Amino acid sequence: MQKHTQIEEKKSRQSVLLGAALLMSTSAVGPGFLTQSATFTATYMGQLAIIMVLVIIMDIITKLNVWSIIGVSGKRAPELANEVLPGLGQVVSLLVAFGGLVFNIGNVGGIALALNALFHIPEAAGCVLGGAFAIVLLASKNASGGIDLLAKCLGAVMVLIALVVAVSTRPPVDLLASGFFHLEEPVSLLIPMITILGGSCGGYISFSGAHRLLDAGIYGRDNLSDIRKSVLLGSGVTGVIRLLLFLAAYGVCMAGGNAVREAVMQSSNPAAEVFLQALGELGFRLFAVILLCASLSTVTGAAYTSVSFLKTLHPVMKNHSRAVTILFILLSSVIMAVFGGAARLLVLAGAVNGLILPVSLSVILIAGRKRSIVGDYRHSFILTVLGLIIVLITLLFGLYSIAALF
Repeated sequence: MQKHTQIEEKKSRQSVLLGAALLMSTSAVGPGFLTQSATFTATYMGQLAIIMVLVIIMDIITKLNVWSIIGVSGKRAPELANEVLPGLGQVVSLLVAFGGLVFNIGNVGGIALALNALFHIPEAAGCVLGGAFAIVLLASKNASGGIDLLAKCLGAVMVLIALVVAVSTRPPVDLLASGFFHLEEPVSLLIPMITILGGSCGGYISFSGAHRLLDAGIYGRDNLSDIRKSVLLGSGVTGVIRLLLFLAAYGVCMAGGNAVREAVMQSSNPAAEVFLQALGELGFRLFAVILLCASLSTVTGAAYTSVSFLKTLHPVMKNHSRAVTILFILLSSVIMAVFGGAARLLVLAGAVNGLILPVSLSVILIAGRKRSIVGDYRHSFILTVLGLIIVLITLLFGLYSIAALF
């Protein structure tokens, strides 16, 4: 009986670790992710390959720092920030929640667009349905289990569809490899690098899985190895989907020439244009499915993680976290339904979250050096140095990117 219980506990633990990894991964792979990948690929073509690789590396470094220090301390990011500097936790919480709200507005719009493409449901009604689904899931008694299951299912569907489309476009990988380091205008690539990085690990995204593990009671030095494995899995899934979508868009643009490139760049829905050019009507339907999966996963991920920050601001928010979650999603849905313009907003959201990244990562790195927070744990010197480099890069170039986008 005891052995059976231990086996069940191990399975449950592994399920939570997998769920946390995929929650982080699917939180990153939202409508903004799809829009950014298509828009920047059509704009920069093969030059974007080196940026994709650099972003994946920087994404892994950032999340290893964040998850390791949160995991060892057993404290949420705002709590760590307050121990670094009293009052800083409130600032970080508001920044991250704002970034999450900006993303979530576009995420709700993504659900509406997907439902319209699949079932011809009016976009306003799609916003309502998408918001209602997220509210029911996150306000339920077993919200954490539902989020884990949703992340696993949607993650698998997105990887499969991205693989099918990438293979079908037959991108000239040999040509891509030969021009890997031939950059015509390196400075111009700063905008896609910071925007894509912000959309992969900026704002709330890096903290989504880490906070999920805290809620499940998985933290402390004894769990550090499993926590880091979870990070690598989640970042790996994000990186694979990112590369597959890049290859798909690159293959379509190379095959169709400048006319297709212009069509993708000028489209109100660049990612949909890529899928349509790749597989015709079937491609458009597949895009609608992947958009629905991406939007549902990021609505739940953004709301769950943003509220995990907000409830540290005041006991009222902590005691009424479900009501705060419902309000967060309702606000996102109303703003999207009234103002629209999801594609532009999603690219801008990546840049905004790219600016939040140096602030939140700096706090984490400082916390990792304080004995009062992590005890006798010694955080990796290499990870710390690499993290500081990312802070400097994202801060300096993030300001440049925001100015350029505006």
